Amino acid sequence: MTAAPTTTGPRWGVVVGGLLVTLLIVFVAFGAVVPVLPPLVLDRLAGSQFTVGLTFALSGIAALLGRPYAGRLAQRYGSRPVMATGCVLAALVGAAYAVPAGLPGLLAARVLMGLAEAVVFTAGSVWVVALAPTHRRAEIVGYYGLAMWGGWTLGPVVGHLLRTGAGYPAVWTLAALAPLAAVAVVAALPGTAPGEAGPARLLPRPVVLPGTALALSAFGYAALTGFVALHLADRGIGHGAVLLSLFGAAYVVVRLVFGRLPDRLGPRPVVVFCGLAEAAGLLLIALAPTFWVAALGALVMGGGFTLLYPALALLVIRRSPERDRGVALGAYTSFWDLGLGAAGLVTGAVALIGYGWVFLLAAGLAAATAAVGAFATAMRAPAPQRV
Repeated sequence: MTAAPTTTGPRWGVVVGGLLVTLLIVFVAFGAVVPVLPPLVLDRLAGSQFTVGLTFALSGIAALLGRPYAGRLAQRYGSRPVMATGCVLAALVGAAYAVPAGLPGLLAARVLMGLAEAVVFTAGSVWVVALAPTHRRAEIVGYYGLAMWGGWTLGPVVGHLLRTGAGYPAVWTLAALAPLAAVAVVAALPGTAPGEAGPARLLPRPVVLPGTALALSAFGYAALTGFVALHLADRGIGHGAVLLSLFGAAYVVVRLVFGRLPDRLGPRPVVVFCGLAEAAGLLLIALAPTFWVAALGALVMGGGFTLLYPALALLVIRRSPERDRGVALGAYTSFWDLGLGAAGLVTGAVALIGYGWVFLLAAGLAAATAAVGAFATAMRAPAPQRV
């Protein structure tokens, strides 16, 4: 049996552009709800701070568990119908927020949101890899991830403006209608043909080490977003929120300017350098005597962190047989969810000792990212399976 044919030719760039637009639209809808949920739970649904955390945790758990299955479905039935189904699920999530079903209804909507996120992102990633030329795969995968981050960044701003200007119904309307627009975009794109289902295992062997390296790198991101403002305030420096903007700027600029480095140099040097750069940036933040040292740390960290995902993804792609890539990419991305979840628990406990220790721990784990990534690239690829 042969692997499924893919969309090729001069139009591949147009299709990838459509996928980036789709992902941006859907994740703007997801992100718009982020700043709205805490006041909704606390003020209108009489929930607690624990309930606020639970609403976010449930979507993350659902995404973590759903990604490998989404990749398997995309590999078997084709990415376009699976991604379109995910967009429809996302629209149903937006509509579910408007249903007055109390906390149980909200929690159910968050589980559905995690599944929709897993289906949309994973099916699209399978599609992108099938389309991208071999010598540009890491670059295109990097752009695809950037579209997701763009949605997560822009969505909360839009959601906050809608809630303060027009109330909760305006946010729910956006969350329901934006994914329907994404369905229209996906439907207009030529799709990949259905192939084989891929392996029965939902954690293929080529994913384990790159996924572990990705999960370790997530601790640095969790430390920055969760504790940088508290850390700098504790050191009498302040302006911690500015570091998040600097990190984001470095993340975007380096991804756009140097996104082809993993393709040109290979995953190994990029993973090692970027892991060490993330570690160095976190170390600067941990020990910063002034704001400017901390700001430099955020820039160095963001510049290193941004290429880790596409470089490690390229390793997974190269090591996985074509018919297995859907499951492999879904499982690989699940390690990010797993890393963030573990990081939230571990960094919260370490913060009881001191905020600086959070960044020192994250720096050590970022260095471990470089080591695990180097080891993964040095291992011999598994022999291809007959199909």
